[in-house]
Amino acid sequence: MPQPPLPPGRAGGALPFFSARRGFALFGLLLMGPLVGFGQAAARATVAKPAALAPRTAAGRTTVRYAKGFTIEYSGNYKVVTILAPFGQKTAATRYLLVPRGAARPAGYAGARVIETPIRSLVGLSSLHVALADFLGAADVLAGVGDFKYVSAPRVRRRIAAGQLYEVGQSGALNNELLIARRPDLVMASGWPGEGLAHFQVLAAAGVPVMINSEWVETTPLARAEWVKVLAALLNREDLVNQKFGQVARDYQRLAALAQRAPKRPSVVLGLPFKDVWYVPGADNYMARFLRDAGSAYPWGRTQAPSGSLALSFEAVAPVALAADYWLQTGTIDTKAALLAVDGRYAAFGPFKTGRVFNNTRRTNAQGSNDYWESGAVRPDLVLADLIKIFHPELLPTWPLYYYQPLK
Repeated sequence: MPQPPLPPGRAGGALPFFSARRGFALFGLLLMGPLVGFGQAAARATVAKPAALAPRTAAGRTTVRYAKGFTIEYSGNYKVVTILAPFGQKTAATRYLLVPRGAARPAGYAGARVIETPIRSLVGLSSLHVALADFLGAADVLAGVGDFKYVSAPRVRRRIAAGQLYEVGQSGALNNELLIARRPDLVMASGWPGEGLAHFQVLAAAGVPVMINSEWVETTPLARAEWVKVLAALLNREDLVNQKFGQVARDYQRLAALAQRAPKRPSVVLGLPFKDVWYVPGADNYMARFLRDAGSAYPWGRTQAPSGSLALSFEAVAPVALAADYWLQTGTIDTKAALLAVDGRYAAFGPFKTGRVFNNTRRTNAQGSNDYWESGAVRPDLVLADLIKIFHPELLPTWPLYYYQPLK
């Protein structure tokens, strides 16, 4: 994985499986981010300190600085990971007691779900979970995935080809019988409203632990990426995640500072309408934060949206698109001709005329998996470098686009 470029003159060193099946019906949610955004958790969260003032973390431990959806606590030789309710106050937080393999369960944690660590086998129902394992050098821990088709990581694809992983399906089509027979140490799910832990009662009754990973509800890119620390705690790889995620965070912050020095703020629109509705990110949204940190002028960047995204009409977006400088993320469309085949009115949009339409499909493999939705979730520094290269190419003259590409 490449490192993001350094600013001139300075020295120094993931599409969930379910989204591909549900298609554009979930495009607005996936692109625009949170539904209610861990509202209660965010209100209780401590404001993250600047990188330069961050305290040193004790060896074998990690701290949560950006994410609002989970906490990690350490006491003696065990850990408590709490997954906060992502969809409002009706769902209680879930506590997981991480106990060293073979050790006795400590007293005082009634109701907590016990997981022996380090976990030896993981089933990830989203391609994000593949990215988490790959980021931590733990591809061999993956025992199963939701759908082979939507895996990008080369190491995991090699294991699939060698018959070392099994496929378990998604949501209503989940193969509970196979999971119960194989008994992985943990099944990691993404969670949607109505698809919390209660959705996995059959597995729970059979003693197969399930954890909801709701990173996609987070409101900033670094918060989403920080969910890798949950898996690090399960694998006892806190020292590694502190090093690797810490570098990602520092690079992201350095690039964001670089972009703020750009003299101009080009305007940008995102996405495509679906069934006459054009979903655009609201202010408290990880994509809006990406655009702001990349030094662009995003028309709805200050518009609050309780669901994380605004549902607009074509007529509401078109006047903005006519005068915009850039247009990003056109679904699976990679050519201007295909874009016009969908709607000939796109030819009048400013970015279409100037050839400044970019899609995040550069790393789509032969099976149709788009690595932007996999590794991109844990490498926001690379996504930000791409966006800065698009909006301000003079700031990163030698950076080759990694996830994005212009429409042909």
